[in-house]
Amino acid sequence: MKGNILNSSLLIFKKDLKSELRTRYVINSLLMFVLVTISVIRFALGDEKTENELLTGLLWISIFFSTSNGLSRTFVKEEERETSIVLKLSSDSTAVLTGKILFNLVLSFALNILILILFILITDYSVKNVTGFLITVIIGNFGLVAASTIIAAIISKANSKGTLYPVLSFPVLLPLLITVINATKLASLGVGTEKLYGEITILVSYTIVITVVSYMLFRFVWED
Repeated sequence: MKGNILNSSLLIFKKDLKSELRTRYVINSLLMFVLVTISVIRFALGDEKTENELLTGLLWISIFFSTSNGLSRTFVKEEERETSIVLKLSSDSTAVLTGKILFNLVLSFALNILILILFILITDYSVKNVTGFLITVIIGNFGLVAASTIIAAIISKANSKGTLYPVLSFPVLLPLLITVINATKLASLGVGTEKLYGEITILVSYTIVITVVSYMLFRFVWED
């Protein structure tokens, strides 16, 4: 049973990846969004020296809105193309959610690497505790993807998909964003990884809880 679910999850992941590489709809739109966002930040900052605290907030604003712009359509395209019925008949709901999360993780991490590189190139942003910074960003992305995927599944059933996503995502993602911004800021200032234990614990707990709840609720949302 577990083997079948894993195989189905990988097939769904490969399907979404091949579909995206073929159409490049989300990739192209996200690249343009990232370039515009980074350019606006660059022009707004000008040549003035900006503190790391402010730059950390701007970095996560870029990550959050860019990632949300892509992940919000995770299940919408299935509903628009009417391929959701095929998935319901051929795959278990657990496999569908796992495959979608895997695809979103790949998309999110690739996008965040691009954002981070561009952000460092155009600003004076520096990270003194690289280990703590990477741990925070990685765990934060897992939580962001887990929460965004289940929210995307919920809004795919609604009529006003565009306006519903920010309404649902903001209160769910707010604890994650507050914690990850604070932890990233501390890491960039050189605070030791052991002193980030409280923030990292919150991020891990949030990710575990939101992932477990997502798997518990997804079957009811998907088969509705």
